[in-house]
Amino acid sequence: MNRRVYIGWDPREDIAYQVCKHSIHRLSDNIEVLPLKLDELKAKGLVTRPDDPKAATQFTFTRFLVPYLNNYDGWAVFIDCDFLCRQDVNKLFDLADDRYAVQVVKHEYNVEDGVAKMDGKVQYAYPRKNWSSCMLFNCGHRKNRDFLYPEFMNKQEMSYLHRFRWLDDSEIGDISHEWNWLVGHYKEPDHGKPSFIHYTLGMPFMPGYEDSEYSDVWYHERADFIKSW
Repeated sequence: MNRRVYIGWDPREDIAYQVCKHSIHRLSDNIEVLPLKLDELKAKGLVTRPDDPKAATQFTFTRFLVPYLNNYDGWAVFIDCDFLCRQDVNKLFDLADDRYAVQVVKHEYNVEDGVAKMDGKVQYAYPRKNWSSCMLFNCGHRKNRDFLYPEFMNKQEMSYLHRFRWLDDSEIGDISHEWNWLVGHYKEPDHGKPSFIHYTLGMPFMPGYEDSEYSDVWYHERADFIKSW
């Protein structure tokens, strides 16, 4: 079975999803890419919670359904749609460690509450900010089976899920920051080179971010995606 990467999808950012997916397939073999579309998940009865005014995207909560959607089997990756792949994603899967329920980049990253990001959406400060934007899920782990199912997810506060409070700290493993390279936070060459570029403050197609760091990389990938149609 192909390894699966689930990407958060939002209708306002479909081009981000398409370019991200293209970058993964261009560099990686035997990877299946699947979008997490809120309307489809609602139609299946998997999302019943009301829209949260603090949710910056339509996939704020749906990312935590990945173990369920993967039939609680094997390993799967979740990433936000504002990522761009620069490395074979199989190398991320190769970091999977059965001791952990999930593996993430444990950023030391803080923002001011209420500062606008992306397309005018407000972001909120909370502990473990951006840890959940790239997750390597051990889908069959007992804690994920016991807690990450639709009825549970639909009842939880955003901070509970994004702080991984269904897990003990010892069940949250590390992956290198190169796999969640926050644009503007990490710098080459001091911090290495990105494997996943994360345009967390704004995508290059958004007003005000056209000339942001790594925008040229994204434009090149978009052009390659358009040529592939």
